[in-house]
Formats: sequence, C-alpha cells, structure tokens
Amino acid sequence: MTETRRQMYPAIEPYETGTLDVGDGHVLYWERVGTPGGKPAVFLHGGPGGGCNAGQRRLFNPDAYDVVLFDQRGCGRSTPHADLENNTTWHLVADIERLRERFGFERWLVCGGSWGSTLAMAYAETHPERVTELVLRGIYTVTQAELDWYYQFGASELFPEKFAAYQAPIPEAERGNMMQAYRKRLTGSDPEERQRCAVAWSRWEAETITLLPCAETASTFTEDRFALAFARIENHYFTHLAWLEPGQLIRDAHRLKEIPGLIVHGRYDMPCPARNAFALHAAWPKAEFRLIEDAGHAYTEPGILHELISYLDRQVGL
Repeated sequence: MTETRRQMYPAIEPYETGTLDVGDGHVLYWERVGTPGGKPAVFLHGGPGGGCNAGQRRLFNPDAYDVVLFDQRGCGRSTPHADLENNTTWHLVADIERLRERFGFERWLVCGGSWGSTLAMAYAETHPERVTELVLRGIYTVTQAELDWYYQFGASELFPEKFAAYQAPIPEAERGNMMQAYRKRLTGSDPEERQRCAVAWSRWEAETITLLPCAETASTFTEDRFALAFARIENHYFTHLAWLEPGQLIRDAHRLKEIPGLIVHGRYDMPCPARNAFALHAAWPKAEFRLIEDAGHAYTEPGILHELISYLDRQVGL
C-alpha cells in the first residue's frame, strides 16, 4: 500500500513576536509559534534574503514544538530593508546564537532549506554543542561550481526561455559573467534599473524551483519589495561565495558527527544539484538521507514536505 504523504499542520499565528537589535545597524524581526516549553527549534529561511513566512510555521506540530522563526539581516520585516552592510554568513551565525541566548535555550533543533541549509550547516559546524538535531532540505554549499551551474550555464539548458528572460536586462557584452553584471546593477544608483533587475533575478529562481510551474511562487517572488531584498542580498552573498572557503561545509562536516539529522533533496532540484546532498551524507553518515524522485527544490514539493514533517514528528515521539 502506498503511504499517504503528510500535509502541513493547520495555519497558526505566532504566540509572541518582537525584534532584536543585533548591532551593526541591524534589527531582526522574530516570532515564536507552538507551545511555550515545547521542544526548542529554530527555522532558517532561504535566499539569502527570502524572509520567513506563514507556511514555514506549519512544518512543526504546534502542541510539541516551541519554534523561533526570524527574518535574516536586510529582509522581510527586519531593518534596514535590502541593506548589504555588515551582512555576511558569519554575522548571521552570530545572530542565531543571540536569538538562542535571548530565549534561554541551551540547545535546539535547527531546520533550514536551500540557503537555510547552508546557514544551518555553518551554524552547526561552529556550535555543534548547541544543536540537538539538524534538519536540512535542498543542500547548498555555495561553491563556484554550483553558482556557475545555476546562474551562468547548466540550468539554462533545461529552461532556455526562462534563462533568456533572466539574461534580458544584461547587455550581451556582459553576459559572460552574469553574477557581476547583476551586481553592478543591483548596487547601482539607478532605482528603476535596480528594481527591474531585482525582479528578473527573482523570477528566474521562482520559475525554476518547483517541479511543475507554480504561479503563486512566481507572484510572491516578483513583488517589488520582496524581489529587491531577495536579489540584492542573494547576489551580495553569492558574489562573495558566502564568505566560505572552497568546500568548507563538506570539509568540516565531521563536526556534525554526533548530531542526528535528516538530509532531504529533490532529484530534480535545479538550483542545488543532488550531488551536494550525496556528498554531505557521505561526510555525515549519522544523518538520514532521502532523495525524492518526484521533486524539485521547494520545501512545498509533496515528497519533500512529507519527509520533513515525518522526521520532525518523530523527534517529539509522534
């Protein structure tokens, strides 16, 4: 008998919200959902620059978990909006620790997908003693090879018409380095060009992260305010290879050896080739590994959603 795939928990509102001044001119928005005194967890959103949303709250059983979600520097409800100053991977790792201390958690489950998986690995490898379980989806390690595949040549071969739209704001003479060409415009002084490029960058991702087209995802990603933070911050991080040494996250995965966890990845994940998930599991065998044959990148893909919720439930005895 085919197993019925798990669905999200019902919509839920935070029981507490607030902001945290993390210094450097940045103030983070945070929220807590579930039950005070439940199993502590933190959810790390993607992008970078994507912000947390109401759907992500619904991965966790609200009667069993006490979950912190927050908007990383420069995005969502955090301020200043779309700001790139003092905004690096290591600033965010420090911010996660500030939040943990703010809520008085000794240790917590860390869950993240896409860029959230990158940040979760960076955090867990820095502070393994603070992580009870590590739940990762859509493994991304921000290597030059990954960036070239998605933003320069590779995924372009599967989505030629969508890649043409992504290239459209960039003059042909500059298309040999799309990352730098976009950076020039996303950090430039022309607000109309900056916004136009932000929407084009964000649309490319929105239209290639699901196995089948999803109009709702495209609409969300191309909204002006969302797109500006998403594109500027993503491009900023990727231009700098997320301030990681080449291969650092897989190289240092031995630091996760005592942490149980889950790696779940879609076979047809376009932004994040599956070989990275395979490599991570080889370096971190304590984790369960699920490669979903009928899924792309997004956490909302039915097979990915099922594995995430099933694993999270098991950690609280459900």
